Amino acid sequence: MATDVTTGASSGAAEDPATQPASPAGKKDTSHLGLGRLYLRRFLRNRLAVVGVVIFVLLVLFSVFGGLFTSYAYSDADFAALTQPPSGTHWFGTNQGGNDIYASAVHGLRRSLAIAVSVSVLTIVVAAVIGSSAAYFGGRVEKATLAVIHFLLVVPSFLILALVSHRLAGDWRVLIVVLTVFGWMSTARVIWSVSTSLRERDYVTAAEFMGISAPRIILRHIIPNLGSLLIVNLTLGVVATVLSETALSFLGFGVQTPDVSLGTMLADGASTITSAPWLFAFPAGLVVLLTVSMTFVGDGLRDALDPTSVTGAAGGRR
Repeated sequence: MATDVTTGASSGAAEDPATQPASPAGKKDTSHLGLGRLYLRRFLRNRLAVVGVVIFVLLVLFSVFGGLFTSYAYSDADFAALTQPPSGTHWFGTNQGGNDIYASAVHGLRRSLAIAVSVSVLTIVVAAVIGSSAAYFGGRVEKATLAVIHFLLVVPSFLILALVSHRLAGDWRVLIVVLTVFGWMSTARVIWSVSTSLRERDYVTAAEFMGISAPRIILRHIIPNLGSLLIVNLTLGVVATVLSETALSFLGFGVQTPDVSLGTMLADGASTITSAPWLFAFPAGLVVLLTVSMTFVGDGLRDALDPTSVTGAAGGRR
C-alpha cells in the first residue's frame, strides 16, 4: 500500500508542469513558437514600436475618415473667416484664403501618405531586383551595375528632382516616379552587399544544378531570404520619402496648388508663424507624428527580425 502511494505521488509530480525544471538562466522556452509568432512576440515587447504602430494607424484613419467630421472640403473658401484661429466652426482655423485647415490637413496627410508609401514600395522593388541581380550574376554585370549606382549617388539628385517636378507642374504622380528613379541606389547597394553571401548558399547551387533559370532563382531563392532587410528598409523609406516630399513642397518644387500636401501647408504657414501659428503648427505636428511613428516601427522591426539584436533578444523593453 505504501508502495502504491509513493508511486502515485511520483507519477503526479512528473505530470505537474509546476514541478518541471526551468530552462537555463530562467529563460522561457520559445522553441515551440513558429517563426512568425516569435517575430511578433519580440515586436510587441518593444513598447515604443507598439506606440509607433498605434500612432500610424490613427494617422491613417484620420486621413481616410477625417473628412467625414467636417462639412468643408480642402478647396472650399470661407470668405467670412479669413485667417481665423481655431474655433467651433473651423477646428484648426483657416488660412489667408479662408480654406479650412482641418480639411486641408486631412487631404494633405492622405496625399503625403500616398506618395510616401508608393515611393517606398517601388524603391524597395527596384533596389531588390537590381541589387540581387548584380550579386547573383557577378562579373561584368556586377561591375557595370555598381558603376551606375556609384555615379547616380554623386549626382545632385535633389536639384534634378526640383527641376523635373517644377517643369511638370508638381503632379504628385510624376513626383512618385521621380522620387523612385533617384531613391533606389543606396538600398540597392546594401542589398547587393548582403546578396553576395546568399549566392554561395547550398540552395542556390542546388537550384542551378536543377536547371532553374536565373530570374527564377533571384525571385524565389535570393530575394525572399532578404525579407527582414526589405521590411525594415520599406518602413524607414516611408520616413525618408515624407521628409523629401515635404522639403520639395516646402520649397515650391513638389505638390503644387490647388492640390495640398503637408509640405505645401508648411510653406503657407512659415511666413505667418508668429501672427497665425496654427497654420504651421497643425501640419508640422502631423509630420512629426508620422516620422516618429514610422521610426519607432522601423526600429522595432529591426530588433524583432535581427536575431543578433540585443534589444530584440531581450524583448525590446525601453
